[in-house]
Amino acid sequence: MFGYEPDVILPLIFAGLMGISILVYVILDGFDLGIGILSVFGTDDEKDTMIASIGPFWDANETWLVLSIGLLLVAFPIAHGIILTALYLPVFVLLVGLVLRGIAFDFRSKVSAQSKWMWNLLFFIGSVMSSLSQGYMLGIYVLGLDLSWASAGFAALVGLCLAASYGAVGAAWLIYKTEGQLQEKAVIWMRMCLLLTAAGMAMISIATPFASARIFDKWFTTPEIYLLAPLPLLTGAVFAGLWFLTAKLPRPDDSYALVPFLAMATIFTLGFAGLAYSFYPYIVPDQLTIYEAASAPESLMIILVGTAIVLPTIGGYTILAYRIFRGKATELKYD
Repeated sequence: MFGYEPDVILPLIFAGLMGISILVYVILDGFDLGIGILSVFGTDDEKDTMIASIGPFWDANETWLVLSIGLLLVAFPIAHGIILTALYLPVFVLLVGLVLRGIAFDFRSKVSAQSKWMWNLLFFIGSVMSSLSQGYMLGIYVLGLDLSWASAGFAALVGLCLAASYGAVGAAWLIYKTEGQLQEKAVIWMRMCLLLTAAGMAMISIATPFASARIFDKWFTTPEIYLLAPLPLLTGAVFAGLWFLTAKLPRPDDSYALVPFLAMATIFTLGFAGLAYSFYPYIVPDQLTIYEAASAPESLMIILVGTAIVLPTIGGYTILAYRIFRGKATELKYD
């Protein structure tokens, strides 16, 4: 399968680029979606601090979603049609949720104190809608785009667990970016969300091999089982380490405040690696490989030139924004 022919190497490159874009989006937009979900538990002043902690980043974070969908459309147009046709309704819910978040984010600071609660509520609702719809789509994808009622029920559970995992990474971000009572609350929120996150990853791990005989063989035959085994073992170790660490946070000198966020990013990366290992070379589970779905090599070469410009630009902007606005969140101002 591997080789240096353009019709082999180019689909592999674009699948890798799309996978990186999705993973970066899940980690970065995951924490600001999680803060939107957790905002309902904060006081009015705490909500302002929570919003301030994501203010410089949230719109840049969503750029990675646009990039990943754009790569799917131009590099794998057949798969784009099949996947988005099957997931039309949850995609619609996702877009409505993201629009609600964007509107509420700006309007809550411009309106009177009496109506601010409504925009806070819409920010929470938009965050929940976006998170649940993403989890629902993941659940349906894992089950091979099966749209039966049983699959819908499983996908709904995955949606709840993904929302909880976004809550966990959002709380981890707050542990790093805030101080005092809000930081202490964030530790409690994170420990609660971690349990549902672990449950969600366990459900997907159990369902994935039974959704496909090909994946079952890939997981439970030798020597493939030895290639996969490090992923669940490492994931379990990171979960356990994070659970014990958060029992001792926050510390008076604020040491280890960034570790929970890095640990959550590691958990997401390991989970994503497991999915990529399981579904490769298919982009539509057990229906269409990345090689069958790819655009013509000549088209991919032209797209690759554009991607070589766009991807470093987005990456550089993201790194610059996080470097400039590093440190604790400051008072929320829009002027």
